[in-house]
Amino acid sequence: MDAWVRFSAQSAAKERLFRAAQYACAVAADALRRSGASAEALARARQLEAHLSLGRKLVRLGGWAEALEAAKRGIHQPDAALRFCLTLGHLNRALFCACDNALWAARAGLLPALDQDRWSHRAFRYYLFALVLNLSRDAYELRALLAREAGGTRARGAECGRQPRAHGRCRQLGLRLWLQLRLLLRVLRANPPLLLDLLRNACDLFIPLDKLGLYRTSPAFVGLCGLTSSILSILTILYPWLKLKP
Repeated sequence: MDAWVRFSAQSAAKERLFRAAQYACAVAADALRRSGASAEALARARQLEAHLSLGRKLVRLGGWAEALEAAKRGIHQPDAALRFCLTLGHLNRALFCACDNALWAARAGLLPALDQDRWSHRAFRYYLFALVLNLSRDAYELRALLAREAGGTRARGAECGRQPRAHGRCRQLGLRLWLQLRLLLRVLRANPPLLLDLLRNACDLFIPLDKLGLYRTSPAFVGLCGLTSSILSILTILYPWLKLKP
């Protein structure tokens, strides 16, 4: 198990580069289609995308082991909400990686009898569950930070004296919304790891939603979301302090 975890950790950066290139090809293929490019150029772009996808599956063969180890670490989190989100999120990612490995074996000819459509649907379903749990974890951490910052803001406001009251319900509601927006922006700006993780998971969410038919978009939009989340993931690898912990 330890050998697989080390292998997966060394392959993470390569997998993200493959992923960024794959979704860049998806965006390029859709742009070629819209511009009326030749069928040959379009076929080459899609073929390159398929090769990059297969390469990604090969590079992340050990991903299930890393996800299981992360789930084991998540069980020991003292916070119950974080323990729930992290453990189940990593378990779903491990199941997604296992399905993805089976798909790679089928496309490589090792499991020719495998129903690829069924296993692909199953993989994206686990991927969606993992992303929902990741976003729940982000929302939980953001809520805690907002509550902490709001408490400090109220304390500073009490020291400075009572502020003049706004007259009218609409004005009060607008002022309250404006203050909440300013508080949200201040908290996110002060916590870049949380901001990047929230953006990355939000972008990734559209991929399984589209593949499962739950929220249809366009190939260009899906490719742009995948490219954006891949770039954000590469940033967390280049600059480890940007990775949300635990």
